[in-house]
Amino acid sequence: MRLELRHLQMLCAMADCGSVGRAAGLLGYSQQALSGQLQRIEAHFGQPLFKRTADGVKPTGYGAAIVAQARDVVTRVGAIGGHPTPSETRQADRSRPLRLATTGSPLLAGMVTRARDRLGELPLNVTSVHQPAAAAELLERGAADVALGVDHPGRTLCLAPSLTQLGIATEPLFIAMPAGHRLRHRLEVPLAELADDRWFLAPDNGAGWPAALHQACAADGFTPAAVHEYLGDHQQLQLMVAQGMGVTVVHATVRAIPGVLVKPLVGSPLWRRHLLAWRPDAVTGPALEVLHASALAAYRELVAGAPHFQAWVKRTYQVRVAVEAE
Repeated sequence: MRLELRHLQMLCAMADCGSVGRAAGLLGYSQQALSGQLQRIEAHFGQPLFKRTADGVKPTGYGAAIVAQARDVVTRVGAIGGHPTPSETRQADRSRPLRLATTGSPLLAGMVTRARDRLGELPLNVTSVHQPAAAAELLERGAADVALGVDHPGRTLCLAPSLTQLGIATEPLFIAMPAGHRLRHRLEVPLAELADDRWFLAPDNGAGWPAALHQACAADGFTPAAVHEYLGDHQQLQLMVAQGMGVTVVHATVRAIPGVLVKPLVGSPLWRRHLLAWRPDAVTGPALEVLHASALAAYRELVAGAPHFQAWVKRTYQVRVAVEAE
């Protein structure tokens, strides 16, 4: 089978919908036809890209990496010819600022800095919320124009039909631990060996966290022994980890402070997706392109500053290439 753009769009739709049936309806296929296409796509890659669950489907660790690359290709193809000129950008509605709702994404600072440079005279105002669902509610009520947030494979954010979303990047989640932790010499940490540790966890964000962690822990046969519920400054959180008060889940591009080690989990059981959602009646094509391109550039900058993530990518994909070559 020759891999085509439509196959990549199918993978993105199945990951977003968490169901072959829902993705089929979105794309205009029958469920049987899309299931057949998925089998051919998986045969092309030589291994499963999705796990079948009682609730639908969710990407495997390898599948999530393929979907992330597929999103990038689909986004780039969709943007061909769509880059705004400075004059087009300045033609945006100047009667009020462009309102951005965010859940405190690590992409925020880099995205806003770049977007403001390219949006010219169009102001950009930021509102921070804890739950992605709260950002979606602001969009639905017309109190925000665009939102930057996250969700998790198999637990995609539900949006009103009037809203549109686009993935930015899908990444594994890592573990931050004290530099003196008993597992400090491991390249990758088995989740089950953290069963007796104290955990710092953010409260329920309405977008699959920390439920995704509890599900992964249960799959490894344990429940976290002790949990500190923490919602606050990430720098302060790292300081508490450095002092040996517990471990926590972090995004793969986090910059560790002295006294903290950031390590991947064996088998990459936890993933998350960065996404952009917007109201089509409020965000023009040129402004949307600026926002999405700025978010992508911000993410690439974070990756460039995360040697632990780069090492994981190199190690993981070199192993897979070697296995496929045998």
